Amino acid sequence: MSLLNEIQADVTEANADIAAVLRKCKVLAVRLGSKDFQSWVDYELNGYPSKNETPDYRIIKHIPSYGHFVGIGWSQLKYHPIPISAIPEEYRDALANLYLTEPISYYSSLVAQCSSEPTIDLGWNPDLIAYLSDKILSDFQLASAWRSISTSSFVALLDTVKNRVLNFVLEIEAVAPNAGETLQGEKPIPEERVQQVFNTVIWGGSAQIAAGNQTIKHDTDIKIIQNDFDSLRRFLSSLEVGEDSIRELREAIQEDEKNQKETAFGKRVQTWLGKMISKAADGSWRIAITVAANLLTRALMQYYGLTA
Repeated sequence: MSLLNEIQADVTEANADIAAVLRKCKVLAVRLGSKDFQSWVDYELNGYPSKNETPDYRIIKHIPSYGHFVGIGWSQLKYHPIPISAIPEEYRDALANLYLTEPISYYSSLVAQCSSEPTIDLGWNPDLIAYLSDKILSDFQLASAWRSISTSSFVALLDTVKNRVLNFVLEIEAVAPNAGETLQGEKPIPEERVQQVFNTVIWGGSAQIAAGNQTIKHDTDIKIIQNDFDSLRRFLSSLEVGEDSIRELREAIQEDEKNQKETAFGKRVQTWLGKMISKAADGSWRIAITVAANLLTRALMQYYGLTA
């Protein structure tokens, strides 16, 4: 079994050992000559050095806090929500957000240990509890406090890493099926192509297109005016779709309009779409296959006035 197939098989297992999968990804990164992919794998395996370097998918936001308050005459409020507005601003980020900087294996173990629990409670720092003791509720002292985090948030982190690994190896396999079997230094895929796949699949959220040694970023916020081909042309040009391909699309749209009444994709437009995705697959159009399919489909849907 090839390295790419091994990674695919391992990462799709229900109880996949994500750390073991990432170690295989490190081998793949070296064979591809991708320093960025290798660096990402190392961070996931060893942890991130600070919250400033923590990627968005490793940040849990808007975490609720609860407290146990004691009042006059030993009256008590248990599991009482602590509003974020009651916390001094300089402490809000630390309490409302959790930066998951530990190695991925730490969170795998945490999920395994707490799989039967709907939430995981993390206690506040005792010094902070003492400092804020009389500053949250009048006539009550804060005796203990904790953040309550859904266990599913940690499961989501593991799934995100697995999905990005799977999508990355699928994209690489589509370009070079034997990429994982080459010797170190052979570089089965051009560096800029690997970089483009890394940017779009691992970091996600926007389309990345490599032009030579330069990576150009394109927002996925698509705004095409219905039945306005000029707006569609501008968007396609921004994705570096060639003029010949744009002209072919215009002709396909015009031909489909002659043969159907519905304002939806006709056969010729569908053929054009398939042709463009094939160009992404063979590298003649430098964009990831999944990104190409997503952006072109959404753009065409907006052109036809469909939801996108």
